[in-house]
Amino acid sequence: MRRIFPAASLLFLILTAAAFAEDEAPARAAEVAPLPAASQAEQSAGLRVIDWLIIAVYGCGTIGLGWYYGRSQKSTQEYFVGSGSMNPILVGVSLFATLLSTISYLSMPGEALGKGPVFMMSLLMLPVVFAIVGYFVLPLYMKQKVTSVYELLEEKLGLSVRMLGAGMFIVLRLVWMALLIFLTAKALTIMLGVGEEKIPIIAIVTGFVAVIYTSLGGLKAVVITDFIQTVLLFGGALLVLGVISYDLGGFGWFPTKWNPTWDTQPFFSSDPSTRVTVVGTLVSVLIWYVCTSAGDQTSVQRFMATKDASAARRALGTQLCVSVVVSLTLGCVGFALLGYFSAHPEQLPATILLKDNADKVFPHFIAFHLPPGVSGLVVAAMFAAAMSSIDSGVNSITAVVMSDVMDRHGHAPKSEAEHIRMARWLAFGIGAFVVGISSFMGLIPGNITEVTGKTSNLLTTPIFCLFFFALFVPYASPRGVWVGAFFGTLTAALVAFSGPLLLVAILGRLFLDLEQDLSLEAMRAGVRLLSMFKESGGDVSINCPDPISFQWIAPLAVLVNIATGCVASKLMPRQQPS
Repeated sequence: MRRIFPAASLLFLILTAAAFAEDEAPARAAEVAPLPAASQAEQSAGLRVIDWLIIAVYGCGTIGLGWYYGRSQKSTQEYFVGSGSMNPILVGVSLFATLLSTISYLSMPGEALGKGPVFMMSLLMLPVVFAIVGYFVLPLYMKQKVTSVYELLEEKLGLSVRMLGAGMFIVLRLVWMALLIFLTAKALTIMLGVGEEKIPIIAIVTGFVAVIYTSLGGLKAVVITDFIQTVLLFGGALLVLGVISYDLGGFGWFPTKWNPTWDTQPFFSSDPSTRVTVVGTLVSVLIWYVCTSAGDQTSVQRFMATKDASAARRALGTQLCVSVVVSLTLGCVGFALLGYFSAHPEQLPATILLKDNADKVFPHFIAFHLPPGVSGLVVAAMFAAAMSSIDSGVNSITAVVMSDVMDRHGHAPKSEAEHIRMARWLAFGIGAFVVGISSFMGLIPGNITEVTGKTSNLLTTPIFCLFFFALFVPYASPRGVWVGAFFGTLTAALVAFSGPLLLVAILGRLFLDLEQDLSLEAMRAGVRLLSMFKESGGDVSINCPDPISFQWIAPLAVLVNIATGCVASKLMPRQQPS
C-alpha cells in the first residue's frame, strides 16, 4: 500500500481541479450575461486559483508525510502507538487537534456570534480536569502499556464488558467522523457557492486525503500532521482577526455589552430547558473532558505513545493549554465577525441571519471577504481540522478492531508484515465507510454545538462509566455494568432528542386521544404543531424547543448509569468460580 502515494496525490489533484473547474463555470457564464453590480461582486468573490493551489499543495503534502513515515514501520505496535516514547509536547498538540476538529473550528465562532459568550466559561474547569485526569487516571493507565485501552476492562469485568466498551467506542467514533465530514463539506458548499446536493462529492475529497495518509503512516504520521494542522488552524483564525481589525480600524469589534441577538444565558436556571447556563457549561465540560480522557481510545492511545505517567501528564497539560489559547481565539473570531457584519450588514446575504444561521457566517466570510491566498490558507486550516480528527478516529478504530476483535478471538494474521498490511487496509475501509454515511448527519436538528452533543458525544459517558466500575467499584459485576450502560445510554438519548420526542408525543396524543377533554389552549397549541409538521413535509426535526437542554445530557447520563449499575451489581453479584 506504500506505492499508492503517487497515484493518491495525482487523484487528489484531479479532484481538486474538477471542483475548481465547477466553481469557475458560473463566473465564465457571467462574462456573457452582465449581472447587476451586487451580483457581479458576489460572483467575482470566492476561492481563486491561488487558493486552490494552496489547498492542493497541502493535501499532497500530508499524503507524502504518511508515505514517508510508513516506509520504516516494522510492527503494529509502532503503527498504533508510535515508538512508545514520543515527545509529549507533540502528543499533547496532536490530542488537542484530534478533539478540536472542524466541528469546534466552526461551532465556537458560531456560538459566540449567534448565541453568546458563556460557553467560553468552560475554560475555567480545565485546571480541575488536569488534576483529576493527570493525578488519578493516568497513573493507573500508564502502569500497563496496552494497544487498546479496553483490554483493561477484561481484566476486571470479563470479556463481555471489554466487547461492550470496544463496540460503543467504534459506534461513537464512526458517528463523530461522519458528522465532522458532513459539517466540513457543508461549510465548503457555502465557500464554493454550490448547492448542498454537492456535499457527498466534497465529502469524498475531504475524507480521501485523511484516510490515505492515516492508513499509510499510522500514529506517527497522525501526530506529526496534527502538529502542522494545529499551526495552520490557529494561523487561519489569526488571519481573520487581522483582516477584520484592519477593516474596522482597531479592536472596536470586541463586545462591551450584551448583544440584543444573543440568548439569555444566566448563571443558573431551575428550568432545565434553558439552553445554556454558566453552571451547566462548567458541569458538562468537566464531565466531557474527564470521560474522554479516561475512556476514549483516541485519547488513551495518545497517552500510551508517551514514556510514562509523567510524560503523559505533560502531554495532557500541553493539550489543555493549547485548548485555552485556541478556544479564546475562536471565540474572538465570533465577536469579530459579529462586529464586522454589524458595521457592514449589506455584505451579508439575506439567507444568512446572525442569530439563526450563525454557523454559516464564518465560512461565508472566509470565501467572500478575505484576500486571495488568505482564503486558501484558512480553507486549508478547515481541511486540517477535519483531517486531524478523521486520521485519529480511523487509527484508533483500527487499533480497537485489530486488538479487541481479531487478535483477541484468534483471527490475527500469521506474520507481522501481514498484520501491518491488514491494519492499513482496514483503516482505509473504515474511512471509506464513514465518508459514505456522512450525508445522513443532516437529519439531526440544531446548530453545530447542539448537534455535536446530541450525536457524537452520546456514548462518551457510558464508555467512561465502564472504566469507573472497573477501577473504583469493587463489587461491580458484568451484568450490573451492562444494566448501567443500557440505562445510561437510554437517558442520554432521551435527553438529546427530547424536543422531537415531545413533538411526536403531542402529535400522537392529538391523533389517538381525540375523545379526551383537552383544554382550548392545548388544542390551539396542537393545531399549531400540526400545521408546522404539515408544512415541514412530515419532518420531526422542525423547530421544537427541547424540554431539557443538551448541556444536561452528560451529567444525567453519568448519574443514571452509575446509580443503576451499582444497584444492579448488588442484585446480580459476580458469580464466584466453583
